[in-house]
Amino acid sequence: MENKTKIFLVDDDKFFLKSLEIDFLQHADFAIETFATGELCINHLSSCPDVIILDYHLDGFDKSAMNGIETLDKIKAAYPDIPVIMLSSQDKIDVAVSCMHHKAFDYVVKSETAFMRLQKIITTIFHYNKMEKQLNWYMQRM
Repeated sequence: MENKTKIFLVDDDKFFLKSLEIDFLQHADFAIETFATGELCINHLSSCPDVIILDYHLDGFDKSAMNGIETLDKIKAAYPDIPVIMLSSQDKIDVAVSCMHHKAFDYVVKSETAFMRLQKIITTIFHYNKMEKQLNWYMQRM
């Protein structure tokens, strides 16, 4: 099996979810899995995604569904090392701060430039992980 970067996309807006999936598949060599709810995402965490892009609200259809922050907390409790990028249509600083407080890697507002921002953040995550591995390698040799 190819060693593609695995990305989970989690959003209850099926049109946004599909367009984001198409963007990723057209512009990069990723393995993409999409989920309409936080619960479905949580149930598939054992397949170890490299990055999760998670909608902030997630309760558009089912008001009893877990919201993005609850989902983020459960992901971080089970797999603290998986980077999670929060996505929201809300351009509010308190929402972004809340996401970061809950250990999100970053926060992106849904817009025409969202996909480009997500690509840059994912690149940053991989640079960061590579530097961390190199640092650990050096530290073990001291």
